[in-house]
Amino acid sequence: MPQKALWIALLLGACTLNPPTGTPFPTATLVRRTAVATPAATTAPGPQPGTPSPPAVAPTAAAVTSLPDPATARWQPVAEGLTRPVDLAHTADERLFIVEQAGLIRILQDGRLLPQPFLDIRDRVQDQANEQGLLGIAFDPRYAETGYFYLNYTGQGGDTLIARFQVSQDPNLADPASEQVLLRIAQPYANHNGGGLRFGPDGMLYIGTGDGGSADDPQGNGQNLDTLLGKMLRLDVRRGDPYAIPPDNPFAAGGGRPEIWAYGLRNPWRFAFDPFSGSLFIADVGQNRWEEINLIPAGQGGLNFGWNLREGAHPFASQRTAGLTDPIAEYDHSQGCSVTGGVVVASPSLPQWRGVYLYGDYCSGRIWGLVRNAQGDWTSAPLIDSGLAISSFGQDAQGEVYVVDHIRGLLYRLEPAP
Repeated sequence: MPQKALWIALLLGACTLNPPTGTPFPTATLVRRTAVATPAATTAPGPQPGTPSPPAVAPTAAAVTSLPDPATARWQPVAEGLTRPVDLAHTADERLFIVEQAGLIRILQDGRLLPQPFLDIRDRVQDQANEQGLLGIAFDPRYAETGYFYLNYTGQGGDTLIARFQVSQDPNLADPASEQVLLRIAQPYANHNGGGLRFGPDGMLYIGTGDGGSADDPQGNGQNLDTLLGKMLRLDVRRGDPYAIPPDNPFAAGGGRPEIWAYGLRNPWRFAFDPFSGSLFIADVGQNRWEEINLIPAGQGGLNFGWNLREGAHPFASQRTAGLTDPIAEYDHSQGCSVTGGVVVASPSLPQWRGVYLYGDYCSGRIWGLVRNAQGDWTSAPLIDSGLAISSFGQDAQGEVYVVDHIRGLLYRLEPAP
């Protein structure tokens, strides 16, 4: 548990939840820029990568190399009446699926929030603690064929479950009896559950897990390669029973749990793939002082992001730096207290924003842009003061960007300014 301050509201890193200050925003606000126990798995035979899945939008233009003028876009409200929304996903037919923390998945179709939930598993979700609940969703890249989707939730007793479900004959109604649990991870404490799920361009399922909770990573899970806590996992869910280990995972042949793709994470809250480069952006919630954004270049497994030896790019429990990968961006707690990872903009309607990684802070509502210039250097700067309790970002099938307000139950879309 972070020792930030007892008053801090963290869905994702502390104990009590206070709404951030500010007003829900219909338009963007310009701010000054500052650069800145587990089922057995099998190993897939031979070097067989998963069937590649296309990005949300096939890019038709190169990514920009400088941050946009925030005045060129605005946030437009598109849905209200949600209850503690924490994640957002889409299918190819334009529907948006919004995850509510208690165990519901709602559908936004043709601009209308459908009254009947797509799925209701409140009977098996434990959400008594702030960071527990139904936390993440990912649709099979071949969802139109398989009807499969995957959930990350805390079950009764507090363990993390990664489960597969299937849609029913009604496309707007999933079958709750279709659940198959792929992975169960024991949680020693109620916080730092991670919660993210995404399919990568390689067709593999990526899972973000927290360090197990409490403060300071008391069990040393972030650096322990014999546990799945404090990691980014990578599974082949199209082979094996209940899944297969991709042969190019860094510990597939030994030396650590074969599911591990990267480690040294505290509480990764939202991660996203860059459709332009295939790299993976990971937002990791800090403890005392620093919130960070980490990057895994496409195909580069085995990185150690340092927790609990380091918090961000700074010493925490050790002065060690060898073998550790520092974040590409960070901010201190004068600017917020709990980072929420975002998405890489690929919207055809916002050419000045294409390739910019947007991320935010749950407590302050501030939204940053992060971009790599022509020389390969990263620049991050605050673009928007939203006033929202930002629990997630998301995209639709066209690549349009959305942001979720956890406290007020609102959904906004980023659109060109009039």
